[in-house]
Amino acid sequence: LESCVVVMPAHNEAGDVGRVIRTIRAHCDYPVVVVDDASTDETVAVARDAGAIVIPLVYQMGAWGAIQAGMRYARAKDFQYVLTMDADGQHEAESIGELVRVVLDGQADIAIGTCPDRGSLLRHIAWALMKRVSGLTLEDITSGFRLYCGEAVDELARKSATLLEYQDVGVLITLQDGGFRIVDVPVPMAPRRSGISRIFYSWRSVSYYMAHTMLLSVTKRRYRRRPRARTGGAR
Repeated sequence: LESCVVVMPAHNEAGDVGRVIRTIRAHCDYPVVVVDDASTDETVAVARDAGAIVIPLVYQMGAWGAIQAGMRYARAKDFQYVLTMDADGQHEAESIGELVRVVLDGQADIAIGTCPDRGSLLRHIAWALMKRVSGLTLEDITSGFRLYCGEAVDELARKSATLLEYQDVGVLITLQDGGFRIVDVPVPMAPRRSGISRIFYSWRSVSYYMAHTMLLSVTKRRYRRRPRARTGGAR
């Protein structure tokens, strides 16, 4: 793809982010933008040393807030595609080409790298409930390994998408309602090398996540607007 940028949210990922950036740069020539979500460790310095552009946030906004900040940067710099990846090393740079191929072939406007076998029992219970309530049929609805076309980036960079606390159900329903074609792309994923998931680490965290997501799913499903016609992939 021409005019593509990698956007990577990061919070206290100094132990992995440098290696991840170097791996990406070894497999493609896309610029890497790390949106630092108010880390308290050396994430910013490590990311810059590895060759990334770093956008430091002054207060913690969460993964979706960081991704949205990266998307707004991409719009300002006229990038036509945004590839999002996690900074913990779970998403393998070797699989970037698979997502790109699906979009270039015209099969989708958004390609999601999916690995349904990953994750804990908590994650799989959450997936099953969220799919049932939201009506989504995608395999791995929490994967942050995604390639977005420019029009999708425009949609998600809007103020109306700012209140979507997480990058999964709300974002996917917004895109689905907008008439965007979203395709699962099976890819391998590595286990997290350090740290813990921001969501799936305790029943309390998962309970809050599920309550928020269920309410959002029910509301959006009830008041869902008619999808508008799509005219193409890139801006």
